Amino acid sequence: MTEARRIDGKAFAETLRTTIARQTDALKEAHGLVPGLAAVLVGEDPASQVYVRNKEKQCLEVGMNSVGRQLDATTTQTELLSLVAGLNADPAVHGVLVQLPLPDQVDARAIIEAIDPAKDVDGFHPVNVGRLSSGEDCLIPCTPQGCMLLLQDVLGDMSGANAVVVGRSNIVGKPVAQLLLAANCTVTVAHSRTQDLPGVCRGADILIAAVGRPRMIEGDWIKPGATVIDVGINRIELENGKTRLVGDVDYEAAVGVAGAITPVPGGVGPMTIACLLRNTLIACCRQNGVYFPA
Repeated sequence: MTEARRIDGKAFAETLRTTIARQTDALKEAHGLVPGLAAVLVGEDPASQVYVRNKEKQCLEVGMNSVGRQLDATTTQTELLSLVAGLNADPAVHGVLVQLPLPDQVDARAIIEAIDPAKDVDGFHPVNVGRLSSGEDCLIPCTPQGCMLLLQDVLGDMSGANAVVVGRSNIVGKPVAQLLLAANCTVTVAHSRTQDLPGVCRGADILIAAVGRPRMIEGDWIKPGATVIDVGINRIELENGKTRLVGDVDYEAAVGVAGAITPVPGGVGPMTIACLLRNTLIACCRQNGVYFPA
């Protein structure tokens, strides 16, 4: 049995960061501009702390400025809105992200909507969501953008392909469906209420799994030769008491059926921060009227 091609997101992300570093150097040389990314963390969630540290580290590695803001878990919504307003007004800050989740006393939607859409490098602001759905230029959410870059690398032209997205979140499912439509795919968005979900998945030339349920997509749900992008990152406990990360797809079963598949870890995950850096560079260029060679 021939195994599927392993889509190496870690290697792709490394190449993308190298390109971003080169473009950042060129921007500084030609225009004296250094992209600046501000990451705001409220509270002490361990996973969020690790994620923000990785963002800051990679930001510096590609030659960008990193502006970290660590706030106490008791921070009020008014205080956080004031900080966001200051970052919006800072010309040295071109990208603003507020790490989710936020404490209960803070309305995440209000914070997202307070970020200047031109600096919304997460792509969550309603203005960017609307522009994406209408096919206009916008800052694209990072994980869906990473999925598309991997798909383009594997498949090239996706016109006419049947694409199934399992999951309808605002962060991944809906935006990746919009991007697939823009790539001229025929798109089905499936979810927990979908009738005959296995049958729907079997019709997919491109299958995107983004539901957050470990190994939900079984090997016999996959069309032979399909390209599978597994967005899920789930930590499960093993019999020996240790834990491991797995995706939403049963990788061991799927790898003998699919034509190409992302592993977990090492697939989509590394692409998210790389695309965040890419968005910061794009935002810096647009805010200063500089052409970005996308």
